[in-house]
Formats: sequence, structure tokens, C-alpha cells
Amino acid sequence: MKIQKICKPIVLFVFALTLFTACNHPQNPLAYQTDTHGRGKAVVYIEEAFKPLFKTSIETFQGQYPKATILPKYMGENDIIQAMYDRKAKTIVISRDLNDKELKYLQSVKIEVRRDKIAVDAIALIIHPSNKDTLITVQELKSLLTGKNVKWKSSGKDIKVVYDKPNSANYNYLTKLCGKQANNKQIYAAKSNDEVINFVKNNPNAIGVIGLNWISDDDDFDTKDFLNGINVMAVAKDNKSEYFQPYNGFMYTKEYPLIRDIWMINKGKRSGLHTGFVLFMKNEIGQTIIQQAGLVPANSPIRLIQFTGQ
Repeated sequence: MKIQKICKPIVLFVFALTLFTACNHPQNPLAYQTDTHGRGKAVVYIEEAFKPLFKTSIETFQGQYPKATILPKYMGENDIIQAMYDRKAKTIVISRDLNDKELKYLQSVKIEVRRDKIAVDAIALIIHPSNKDTLITVQELKSLLTGKNVKWKSSGKDIKVVYDKPNSANYNYLTKLCGKQANNKQIYAAKSNDEVINFVKNNPNAIGVIGLNWISDDDDFDTKDFLNGINVMAVAKDNKSEYFQPYNGFMYTKEYPLIRDIWMINKGKRSGLHTGFVLFMKNEIGQTIIQQAGLVPANSPIRLIQFTGQ
């Protein structure tokens, strides 16, 4: 009996030591996983045009998962894609899906990615409140960007166009819209979307090109501050069409013409935090945040209500 009393704790200790060793061995299937859907640390490269949306989303995600840390890295779209090429980025947020050439390259270097559209966003055109030219067509915008029409109708003064920065999603959108690189000596690059907003507030002859989510969330204090001192232009497809401002109902029906998508491209492991954050943005809570931010969620229906006069 004495021998049993002495041997029993020794056996338990050896068993416990074995478990401890197994759990801390990186190759062991029983190893404790520090990176899961709701735990760990992940760096996410995000196009700066979507910063307000993801600031709220990350705060909500980390509130739900206290052991998770999402570290956003806000950059221009082209630099973000390059970071994925260079294997620096596991999860990126950009304004489009990857094209066939990009996918073929990633496949050639054995990088497997999963691509998810999470929202429909828009380009917003902002002007100074004193400006009487509140309407613009897509063709007029194209002409402005290519130097064919560079004056305001009401004042006859030169138009200054300002966007965030080269290689950004906003600039890429303008380039795609024109079918070529925007070429106008009156087009200026700032350093960020908020600097574009401030430039327009101080320049009555300017038109600013920003991501909609910088000014679309009515419940956000920063948004209210940004909206104080600017107006948002209404845009028509052509001079025979109706003008619309970028409300999510008009984005959903595509009546507002300057729309684009938000995509999350992820090569993080399926059981890890990178994937957990993507799933969060795709599912109910993330999609609700997107809708509350004034954008169109990709995976949740929008209820359109039409009011008619009696």
C-alpha cells in the first residue's frame, strides 16, 4: 500500500509532464492553437478609402472577442496588392476582385487565396456649400478629368479636382471611368480622404473625390464633423437621366452610377484569426455594420420602401 501511495503521484506527474510537452510542441496535433477565429493577432491591409467602416468593424469584433487583436494597416490599393505578392499581407481589403492575371501569378507562386465580396460602396463627389453647381453627369465628370471642361457653369471659375493619393482605390476608379489616366493640370492629390474633405471646405472652387463611408454614417461623430462645411453632389448617368445622391437604396438599384465593391482577399489559414475576421464581416453582425454605415451589404437584403403621395 505504501508503494502504491508513492507511485501514484509519480505516474500523475509524468502524465502531466507528457501533456505539457505535447501541448507546447509545434508539430504535435494536440498543440494549443493561439490563433483561432476569435483569438490571436492579425494584421489586415485595408484601402484607406474604407477606414471609417473598418475602424467601427474592428472595434466591434474585438469587443466580441477580447482575446483577438486586429491591427489595421491603411494604404493605397496598389501597394496593398503588392504586399500580398510579396507575402507581407495575409488579408487585404480592396475595391475590386483580383483579375485573371493576378490570380494566375498567385497560383504560379503557390499562394492560395479566398475572395469574398462584402459590400457595395460608392465614390462621393463633394463641393463647398457656396457652390451652386450641385449636379453633374458621368460624361461631364469624364470631360473634367481629361481636361475638356475645366470651369464651373455658375461662376465660370476653374475647377480644382482633388483626390486622396496616387495608386489609391479612388484614383483607380477615376482612371477606369475615363478609360485612361486622368490628365488635367487642375487635378491634385492630397494625402488622405480626410485631407480631401478639409481641402474642399477651404476651397469654394474645388470638387473632392472620396470614399462614401467617410461621410455616410449619420451616427458617427466624425462623420457629422466632416459633413459640416461640405455638400454632396447628385450624379446622373447622362443628361437624359435623373440625378441621384449616394444613398444606399440608390446604390442598391444602381441608379447612383459611381458605385464599386469592397472585397476581402484572404490567404490566412482557415482556422485562424484572419479567416475569423473575414467571416465576421460576411455574417450578420458585419453586414449590419455595413448597412448602418450607409453602404450596401453583399449578403443581406436591403428593404426598399417607396413613399407615394396621397
